Amino acid sequence: MFKKLRNRFLILNMVITSLVMLVAFSAVYLTTANNMHTENQRKLNSMSMSLMVSSENAPEQPESGRMINMVSADYSPSFTLIVDKGGSIVNIDTIMDLPAETFAEAAAAAWQKGGQSTVSLSGRLWLYAVTQLSVTELYEDGRSVTKTSDDNYKISFLDITDTQKTLRDLLLTFVLVGFVMLAVIFLISLYFANRSIQPIAAAWEKQRQFVADASHELKTPLSIITANYDALLSNQDETIRSQHEWLDYMKIGTDRMAKLINDMLTLARMENAGVEVSRAPFDLSDTLSRDMASMAAAAAEKGLTLSKAIEGGIVINSDREMIRRVLAILLENAIKYSEPGGEILVSLEKSRYGVICSVRNSGKGIAPKDLPRIFDRFYRADKSRTGENGGYGLGLSIAQTIIRRLGGDIMAQSVENEGTVFTFTLEEAR
Repeated sequence: MFKKLRNRFLILNMVITSLVMLVAFSAVYLTTANNMHTENQRKLNSMSMSLMVSSENAPEQPESGRMINMVSADYSPSFTLIVDKGGSIVNIDTIMDLPAETFAEAAAAAWQKGGQSTVSLSGRLWLYAVTQLSVTELYEDGRSVTKTSDDNYKISFLDITDTQKTLRDLLLTFVLVGFVMLAVIFLISLYFANRSIQPIAAAWEKQRQFVADASHELKTPLSIITANYDALLSNQDETIRSQHEWLDYMKIGTDRMAKLINDMLTLARMENAGVEVSRAPFDLSDTLSRDMASMAAAAAEKGLTLSKAIEGGIVINSDREMIRRVLAILLENAIKYSEPGGEILVSLEKSRYGVICSVRNSGKGIAPKDLPRIFDRFYRADKSRTGENGGYGLGLSIAQTIIRRLGGDIMAQSVENEGTVFTFTLEEAR
């Protein structure tokens, strides 16, 4: 499922990128081609302009031979042919050293097509224009008279081979650069797509695992209830007093199921950002001391020493009941996983980072491989402890969710065969 989502993201990204590149490259190419065409057209038009001569020596007909002109700074290979009505060359205007056959071939090809087009000569591409020959006579008084010849035509040729080659090279460059860029963008997109999918996949996997674990944990109390219900049905003639044992087992099963469901609801409620936290200033030192007193009997029953190092008068602005829930979870865990005769130390102090509370217990500790997952839902480092005697593995997950929701942080440190310490930090009331 996530691979399909990633692929759809990649396809969409590559399509959009390709379209953007196509539009950008096309705009550059068309703009360049248009500029080159405009420049070539300007040069060709300037070549097709009428001849300007003085009125004193204006020729009635162009003389045979070659006319020599000055070369401009933006000169491009070109030549001009003056032909008669039959297309025969009358005059050649050029500085290029080309064979006479080339001029004849050019005149024949251009005269046959007429108008303005292109023609290939000796492996070069030429742009030409056929116009009527016009001569502008300039007089000493500043007057000018333009005469158009009905018997002669002017064919102007401009070499555009290099221009076309430049456009082809530009197109090839765009194609190569485009493919390279698309390949690089694909690899980058693939990398970031995989990275962006990972949190979603991890969250989905956690959700799936949560449902699977919850279903598994619910099976045990449901099995207890079902088995004892069947036992009651098989003894319908017995009195309720005689069947009290089965009813007690059913009550145990329902209590366990209710606890599990309440824990899961607590997790869901705390993870819901829409649920508001009820904050109010309260004395954390006093609250912690009172909660420890309520757990003293459970610790003494197991032969544990419960001691404290609580700095007095620490006030925080937070949810009192949620904090008490966290303290209860940590103290219950400390009592549960401490060996008889061990010690539990609860400390509370202020620091420049806020309020620091820790619960330390002696015991066999947590293995390094289990420590990173200790706050995962339904995770139990001691696999021998089941829901009957070791809880469901939701307590620490609930504690972490509550502390983070309150803007703090919680961490666990452990040394095997020595003990474990859970520490959480909160902001002090200002």
